[in-house]
Amino acid sequence: MSILDLIPAPVRPWAIALVLLSIAGAGAAGSWAIQDWRYGNALAEQARQSADVARAAAEATVGALVIEQDKRLALEQRLKDNDQTHYKDLSDAQTAQQRLSDRLATADVRLSVLLNAGSAAGRCDGVSAPASAGGVVHGPARAELDPAHARRIIGITDAGDRGLIALQACQGYVRALSVGRN
Repeated sequence: MSILDLIPAPVRPWAIALVLLSIAGAGAAGSWAIQDWRYGNALAEQARQSADVARAAAEATVGALVIEQDKRLALEQRLKDNDQTHYKDLSDAQTAQQRLSDRLATADVRLSVLLNAGSAAGRCDGVSAPASAGGVVHGPARAELDPAHARRIIGITDAGDRGLIALQACQGYVRALSVGRN
């Protein structure tokens, strides 16, 4: 006796159809599962490749940022060195000017100016001033300046020196910036 004999005759076509449909459904479900597994593997591989590309781009960006940060730090260091040099030059110039002013105030130093040889007591051009009784200096005639005028001249030259030092510092700053951008 077979299994078909156990099924009543009027239901037999439905049972056969049901078995065939079950077999077809199992086949379809199996192929669906296999396709899902294959597609999942393909998506996982694609996601891994995409992550690798993103990681490489991130590493390149971080490398570029590190290089730019190093450039910025080097520029900051150069600017700091330029500022220190500028400050040292400025303080040295101020110290020298202060010493000269102090020496002028105490009469250690007298500023003098050359006189036009033609206007000095009717002397001829080309003839040097005669040496005084206590010295042997032969040179152009000079006149001493009043200490107040000498201080004014020193103040003017000090302002000029400070201006030149500031100009050099600005030029150094611009050079450092232009080198830093290249």
